Amino acid sequence: MENSSDASLRTPLYDWHVGHGGRKVEFAGWVMPQQYTSIIEEHRATRAAVGIADISHMGRLRFEGPGAAVFLAELLTRRVADMAEGQIRYSLVTNDQGSILDDVLVGHYNNDYGQPYYVVVVNACNRAKIVGWIAAHLPRRRAERSGHEVICTDVTRLWAMLAVQGPRSVELLQPLVDADLRTMEYYWGSQVRILHPAAQRQGGIISRTGYTGEDGFELSVGAGIARAVWEALMELGKPLGVVPTGIGARDTLRLEAGMPLYGYELSEQVDPFQAGLEFACHLVGYDFPGRDALVELEKRPPRATLVGLELAGRRVARRGCPVLADSRPIGEVTSGTFSPSLDKPIAMAYVAPQFAEPATEVQIDIRGRTEGARVVKLPFYHRKKKGKKK
Repeated sequence: MENSSDASLRTPLYDWHVGHGGRKVEFAGWVMPQQYTSIIEEHRATRAAVGIADISHMGRLRFEGPGAAVFLAELLTRRVADMAEGQIRYSLVTNDQGSILDDVLVGHYNNDYGQPYYVVVVNACNRAKIVGWIAAHLPRRRAERSGHEVICTDVTRLWAMLAVQGPRSVELLQPLVDADLRTMEYYWGSQVRILHPAAQRQGGIISRTGYTGEDGFELSVGAGIARAVWEALMELGKPLGVVPTGIGARDTLRLEAGMPLYGYELSEQVDPFQAGLEFACHLVGYDFPGRDALVELEKRPPRATLVGLELAGRRVARRGCPVLADSRPIGEVTSGTFSPSLDKPIAMAYVAPQFAEPATEVQIDIRGRTEGARVVKLPFYHRKKKGKKK
């Protein structure tokens, strides 16, 4: 397996972030902007107009070769072989016990010669783990199936990745790419040419995906043109109300959208059924690590269930706060924040299944004092959709 160097965990946009007041924080070994102005301001701008975020820390692994599709089908929990060109799927990587090693996006594209390749986007905190997991399985495939070569390349450091999110994201991005973004469906992508002069019509990949609960796109471009593309977006976006957003607003946006985060809602101590991710597990006619364990787990009641919680007061529950019913522990908060969109504290938590029904009243122990809360259906926030549903 080819692997890029981790000599310096700074994205291609690091200098821009520092020069424009980005407050630095270490995240998964990378130096990232926590915020530029305030988390609430960046959050609300994304909901109302458009925000752009540097997500180049996310791991990106490229798979090609005649055996790539079959290898991924035997690595991921979701079908791969029937994906059309440009299609993207959410999937999981599970260990032999059926627990979650990572949640990923896999996209199918064709190169300039019409040969298929796949891009798997993994969480920054799990890149080394997943690269190692893949490396452990590739030799077995090569030994068992000669003529089904698979080449896996870690392209994380070679490409930058930008998230352009919000109701005006199409307006902002359309002048920069040679694809019709208005007709692109959710969870589909395309190889594009970047039209900005500084990019010299270099190629990139754009997908209608995101992690905010808003309409939006994720754009991958070569590291060498990343700053030019970012600055072009900032300039074009001025009349649209664009703002740069840090990982602080990214977290509040994803939490409102009820999207799980690895290391919080997802971990090797959690199986897909607890997390409500059974849709991402294709168990019939497929074989991947953990498949047999998941077949057995599917037959049993879950040990705990992921739920949303709306708090009655103004205090915020953070990760690790106990969830109580009649003063007895029934679960634990995984993520919590004050929701700028709902103007109230919200949280996600794993609770005993009998307490997972919406409208169930519980309490949360926040630093020794209890706060009332109510179980609600996820997501907390639903964006206003215009026109054709994505």
